[in-house]
Amino acid sequence: MDIDTGHAAPHGYTTDKDAYLKRLRRIEGQVRGIARMVEEDQYCIDILTQVAAVNKALHAVSMGLLEDHISHCVVGAARESQAAGTDDAVQEKVQEATAAIGRLLR
Repeated sequence: MDIDTGHAAPHGYTTDKDAYLKRLRRIEGQVRGIARMVEEDQYCIDILTQVAAVNKALHAVSMGLLEDHISHCVVGAARESQAAGTDDAVQEKVQEATAAIGRLLR
């Protein structure tokens, strides 16, 4: 929340939203292609190659979103914490980022 206006502040990825959506639609198409390969009894190694490509693409999206979170949300919380004289907001955002990294590494 933006403290001054009470409205939700734009997310860090907002400026790249169209690019993220384009990448996710491409990934969605890849997943449909993998399903089609299974339906058509394609060679398992070829299917695994496509699964690996989707995983890599999702990883790239995840890393971009994480970078956006750190550069926008964590930095914003640091500014907020500095103005408030407490580090509660920044600690919360750092913990969110750490938890997200942990989920990505599982």
